[in-house]
Amino acid sequence: MPAETRSAGGRGARTAAASVLAVALVAAAAAIVVIALRSSPAPATLQDRVRAVAAGLRCPVCQDLSVADSPSPLARAMRTRIAGELSAGTSPSAIRAEFVRAYGSWILMSPPRRGMSLVVWILPILLAVAGCLIAVVAVRRWTRDRPAASREPASDAALDPSGAADLSASDRGLLDRALAAAGGAEEPA
Repeated sequence: MPAETRSAGGRGARTAAASVLAVALVAAAAAIVVIALRSSPAPATLQDRVRAVAAGLRCPVCQDLSVADSPSPLARAMRTRIAGELSAGTSPSAIRAEFVRAYGSWILMSPPRRGMSLVVWILPILLAVAGCLIAVVAVRRWTRDRPAASREPASDAALDPSGAADLSASDRGLLDRALAAAGGAEEPA
């Protein structure tokens, strides 16, 4: 098979593989966006509404747990207060704002989406985009056409592991005599 036909076929296969990879990356990104934008249904019962508000607040005692998950007495008191406020008709955002005024913005389990805290929300997106760009560059490098010399059929010099084809006649004679003396080959006639 001629080298031009082989390289054209290989290029087509690489292009197809790159296209499949690109479609897979776009599909994965679309799935992530859909999941991120999907909203959960509104809680129906008072207990579910209390849990929804308490899950967004950090326990001042445990600090690594939300008020909804913390077993501390303070978290229990905060859940009772949230239930009372919700029963009185206060909105969940007003209840969160009240806790932020009392404890500061660190009480929120997720940082607010403004000011310097916006970096926390934007950085993962930027890292994902950078990772995709790096993947595209890497795939392009891997699938780039090889130089013309490497696509040519192997010559006798390339098949000679000793590199003897590049030797001058006198060097070749020395090599043959050394091999004969070592018992590796017979001396040429």
